[in-house]
Amino acid sequence: MSQTASEQTTRTWSELRPQRKSSIPEGLWLRCQACGKMVYRRHLEANLNVCPECDFHHRIGATERINQLADRGSFQELFTGLAPTDPLTFRDMKPYKDRLLAEQIKTGSKDAIKSGRMFIKGREALVCCLDLTFMMGSMGSVVGESITRTIEEATRTGLPLVIVSCSGGARMQESGLSLMQMAKTSAALARLDDAGGLFISVLTDPTTGGVTASFAMLGDVILAEPNALIGFAGPRVIRQTIRQELPEGFQRSEFLKKSGLVDRVIHRAQLRTEIARIIDYTGK
Repeated sequence: MSQTASEQTTRTWSELRPQRKSSIPEGLWLRCQACGKMVYRRHLEANLNVCPECDFHHRIGATERINQLADRGSFQELFTGLAPTDPLTFRDMKPYKDRLLAEQIKTGSKDAIKSGRMFIKGREALVCCLDLTFMMGSMGSVVGESITRTIEEATRTGLPLVIVSCSGGARMQESGLSLMQMAKTSAALARLDDAGGLFISVLTDPTTGGVTASFAMLGDVILAEPNALIGFAGPRVIRQTIRQELPEGFQRSEFLKKSGLVDRVIHRAQLRTEIARIIDYTGK
């Protein structure tokens, strides 16, 4: 049966009508937390997760940090058998063991740290990187044990030690057990110092709580990324305790450098070079 002119016209217009464009995949563009501008994700990653518009250093996890610091293919992870437990059967909004499992599934890591041996511009070193993506990089028994073992390995081998701190502090779900890690890591660093070892501490945003109050501020050389939040307690708690007005930005890298608590503020793109230079200078 022949088609009418109206039917032919309808078919023709439906074929010629522009098809709806496919939606842009999610995550291609990110809004910078500092300047608010939209940044193409691949450009941000290629720039070491530093905003190309305003130079704001975005937070990164332990895996990204290791990839940025290590010579390609040189990282060998240590102490992979360490895993957290729940000896206190702690429960807040949900059981600690359930929280741990959820974090492990989300990140693919057993806990908030990666430790190992790597080369940094050809210089062999032992490195610990705290992982902010796992419970805000909080320091529990596994984090403290991994750091302590790495310090002891540096003492035994004479290799330089680099610890990149990025943490909300001690892990409250482990109570006193997490606070004990402060003393344990500090004692291990004292033995490293007695042996003449080199410890380079790198502070990134944020470095707070029990991490700041222990190993993070005990480096022979303390480096910090620009505008990193570094402190023990928050500004409101400090203000209420000392009952005084606080200077603007008093817990940021630049202020702490002026105060003598940080040796150098280093752009992320220069961090590898600076660490290698320090190792060469000290002859380790």
